[in-house]
Amino acid sequence: MPFYRPEETDLASAGGAGFSPEEVPRAVVAVGVDLVTKGMEMAIHAHRKAQLVLTLRGVVRCEADQSVWIVPPRCAVWIPGNRPHSVALAGNVEVYLLFVEPDAASALPRQCCTLSISPLLERLLLHVTEMPVLYDVDGADGRIAAVLLDQLSVAPVEKLNFPMPADAKLRKIAAAMMADPSDRATLDEWGRRMAVAPRTLTRALKRETGMSFGRWRQQLHILIALQRLDQGVSVQTVALDLGYEGASAFVTMFRKALGKPPARYLAERRVAA
Repeated sequence: MPFYRPEETDLASAGGAGFSPEEVPRAVVAVGVDLVTKGMEMAIHAHRKAQLVLTLRGVVRCEADQSVWIVPPRCAVWIPGNRPHSVALAGNVEVYLLFVEPDAASALPRQCCTLSISPLLERLLLHVTEMPVLYDVDGADGRIAAVLLDQLSVAPVEKLNFPMPADAKLRKIAAAMMADPSDRATLDEWGRRMAVAPRTLTRALKRETGMSFGRWRQQLHILIALQRLDQGVSVQTVALDLGYEGASAFVTMFRKALGKPPARYLAERRVAA
């Protein structure tokens, strides 16, 4: 995957913004990015302003707060100001970035998280990308910005992240699972590959994430599945791509983890939204 420094190729410049969102003296500023890439990664960096990353198409992955955030359908990643993070993109990508002044709304989250995005909030964000950068604070655009902040402040927080340990061996395993999610290697097999005792990996994973290896990998599979299913990929194809013997085994895992089968889960999310 090609590697780019954010000052050379950041998402705002990729979207043709022609300005630095950090320098805009407004409560909110939004940029839309539509591009095709075989792989693009921005190194760890931070913004003074808080940032919301909403993906409508393609694969966008953020790493922050010792977690990887694979943006699932109707969700967005919230990154508070001055929080180091990296961003990777692949495919035919349509992503929207909202930059928010730190003191614009006191109720906004103080930690990185996944927020559930309603159709109203999505439309407001897309509208802000079309507003003048220096919009009239006291005019109609200023009122739109205020409503957007109100809606953002009450957006439900979803626990949809893949914990990324600091341990170097575990990070290598995590990177390998993200690169090939169909790999069903057990922790014993990973121990042999990494030349480290499985019990050592188990203790480190439990200490850093609070999860067993099976639950940790399952969380990654759920995030990948939600993203791909919402893109129209069949349950059977997703199941095979994640290394399951068939759709039935995958649906059983999904139901146990989220309380309902994939089709029902996604349908209820759409109705709720």
